[in-house]
Amino acid sequence: MAEEKIVQTAGRDALGDFAPAFAHYNDDILFGENWNDSSIDVKTRCIITVVAIMAQGLVTDALKHHLMNAKAHGVTKEEMAGIITHTGFYSGWPKAWAVFNMAKEVYADEE
Repeated sequence: MAEEKIVQTAGRDALGDFAPAFAHYNDDILFGENWNDSSIDVKTRCIITVVAIMAQGLVTDALKHHLMNAKAHGVTKEEMAGIITHTGFYSGWPKAWAVFNMAKEVYADEE
């Protein structure tokens, strides 16, 4: 079964007039082509993205969006806890604590 095509307009919505090239790269290349590349399934892509953002220590709205996206694509609370714990050993324990606080909000309805 084919996965639903991901369509993004956040770049154009936020920056279309100010930075149209950046908006194009965000919406059409990053989320359009990259996120719709079938060589990696969407659930795995969501996990990779959370790990990459966590490793950088970017505990921002972008990470929260990607945590919600991971949940929406089938990453369970237990899987996310394991992902954050595992990544914490490689990217830093304080980063794991910060991401856990955000993940607890995202997965609060499963408690």
